[in-house]
Amino acid sequence: MKPFKNIAVGFIVSFLGSLPLGYLNIIGVEVFSKLGMHSLLFFLFGVVIVQTVIVYFTVIFANQLVNNKKLMKVIDFLAVLFLLLLAYLFYAYSGQTTQNHNYLQHYIQYSPFLIGVVLCALNFLQIPFWVGWNLYLINANHIVLLGKLKFHYIVGTFLGTFFGMMLAIVVLDSLSHTTFSFSRYIMPIGIPVFFIVLAVFQASKVYKKYIK
Repeated sequence: MKPFKNIAVGFIVSFLGSLPLGYLNIIGVEVFSKLGMHSLLFFLFGVVIVQTVIVYFTVIFANQLVNNKKLMKVIDFLAVLFLLLLAYLFYAYSGQTTQNHNYLQHYIQYSPFLIGVVLCALNFLQIPFWVGWNLYLINANHIVLLGKLKFHYIVGTFLGTFFGMMLAIVVLDSLSHTTFSFSRYIMPIGIPVFFIVLAVFQASKVYKKYIK
């Protein structure tokens, strides 16, 4: 049961984290529209391979931190702000657009796989993102990262990022030619509300654990 739960939680977290219209998805849309699905798959593999390495090291780091009780108390409080910050970032990035930009022209001479590797490696914001998420999930008992169980979680994050980015890229490419805007209706409402609900749940947990 724990392996399946780790895979499911890892999938959900990375799937949702892959939906915002950041620069990786913007370039992914251009790779798909100009080079096709085959190149998009190589681009995504480049992204998820680098992310898998980063998630692995943040898991090790999180396992060491979770044994520090005083630090975990601080993290419990900061987790509320962390979740609210994620809600804001999803809302803020929802206003971006892939139109009237040619981001791919700077990278077109390289292979899609190499583009994915390099651009994901340059995305330093994913380090605090994964450290924060891992600490929150461990402390909330949503995942167990002891022994081989951490690899089930990492597999879940791999699959979630791959399919999350593919869904976002394909949908954004198809909707870019219509009057309906994926960013306008889904990104600034549904996903931020999801993180706000998590923040409220975490705040109630902190209240019961440390204040009440």
